[in-house]
Amino acid sequence: MEQNQKLLPYRIQILTTLNQNYLPRLQVLITSLHINQPGEQLDIWLMHSGIPEEALAPVSRQCQAFGFGFYPVEIDGSAFTDAPVSSQYPREMYYRLLSGQFLPERLHRILYLDPDILVINSLRPLWETDMQGHLFAAAAHTGKTELANNINQLRLGTDHNYYNSGVLLIDLDRARQEIRAEELFEYVREHAKELLLPDQDILNAVYGSRTLEIDDSIWNYDARNYNNYLLRSAGMCDMDWVMQNTAVLHFCGRSKPWQKGYIHRFGLLYKHYEELTRKNGSGY
Repeated sequence: MEQNQKLLPYRIQILTTLNQNYLPRLQVLITSLHINQPGEQLDIWLMHSGIPEEALAPVSRQCQAFGFGFYPVEIDGSAFTDAPVSSQYPREMYYRLLSGQFLPERLHRILYLDPDILVINSLRPLWETDMQGHLFAAAAHTGKTELANNINQLRLGTDHNYYNSGVLLIDLDRARQEIRAEELFEYVREHAKELLLPDQDILNAVYGSRTLEIDDSIWNYDARNYNNYLLRSAGMCDMDWVMQNTAVLHFCGRSKPWQKGYIHRFGLLYKHYEELTRKNGSGY
């Protein structure tokens, strides 16, 4: 481990952003963190736009029961007076990229996770990744077809794989130096008609060249695409391999495992963690 890596705080710092409707998803994520990070010390940071304290109370109790720190950070809307904001571009889409401006300066690194995630193995190797001077570390879901990846490259004018923004390791010190809110806002104003997945497109177009690529099969496994992972690994990434090696299961797409009619393979596993969350008495 390099010298700069030794200076990382031992506690793993997790960030998420969501609205009140997604608090139950956060509780399931926290349950999975508790079960699958034995002996780890974690802090959960939640950037939000005004979720009432009483709605946050069950999450706070759950974190306290698990020995996790819980730090809700309400973002003052005045910081986004000049931001392009609409139903398609809610101000929350900027939070993860601008987290360095809103989180305490004592935090030097943070791991952003979308709330539609289960963590099923240790995050420690990702947390201690040498970022090699990059702003972000992220995975690209390119295995299903290169066509979508190539289209995104042409659409955004990039020459790297198209990164998924649902799992982001962020160098906060570097982000505070290099990321400017007005740069993001200006990009959205100039390219509004071209943005399909706004926060993800911004990550790729503006900061993609400053992003370290990590293995999606371990750190951002698209739970819809089991057969694709199995095929591209020549049969190695079967269910046993996933359960032993994959750390982050990401339930990408519109169809979600907490909704009726979810057809993908890992839906039952998500239901299991939902039930565990109900049983732990955290007010789920």
